[in-house]
Amino acid sequence: MTMLFDGREVPVRPGQTVAGALWAAGIRSWRTTRVAGRPRGLFCGIGACFDCLATIDGAPNRRACLVPARSGMTIASASATTLAPASPGPARAGSSGATPRVRPGAASATGPRSPG
Repeated sequence: MTMLFDGREVPVRPGQTVAGALWAAGIRSWRTTRVAGRPRGLFCGIGACFDCLATIDGAPNRRACLVPARSGMTIASASATTLAPASPGPARAGSSGATPRVRPGAASATGPRSPG
């Protein structure tokens, strides 16, 4: 059983993830960071981070550590140009880094102000 990684045959064992098969074949990185172009591959191995993104069977930005490896799959390394742009997401309170102002005597996030 094999899958193709950037045109190279990689052995696949039952129960392996795509990242596990790549790692077992000695492939340690399959994408680069957006800013510095540094290599990335398997980091957490449990889907908590996004270091192992790859294009799997034509679907970009898949976490290789979560996708079960199958014979015949086609895996393409992801470069900074193929990764989806980071979305800014919703603004969070206090995310500007500024200290929130509280009027004297007003309730704060930790509760009412206690008398002196």
